[in-house]
Amino acid sequence: MTVADMVKKIRELPPDLQQEVGDFIEYLVAKRGQQAKLRLDWAGGLREFRDRFTSVELQHRALDWRGTS
Repeated sequence: MTVADMVKKIRELPPDLQQEVGDFIEYLVAKRGQQAKLRLDWAGGLREFRDRFTSVELQHRALDWRGTS
């Protein structure tokens, strides 16, 4: 479906549904903007282990702790 097709279908909707489509578009744009941001709130989370393990060992331990290995 092209953008022109979508616009045509949106114009056929009643005003309240047109508003809902607009709201959904804004939601998608905001959602995509949030995904693009790199979060660093985890940085330093394993600091207490840096003297006991190498970075590779920490990666393996983290996977074990999360239950994903």
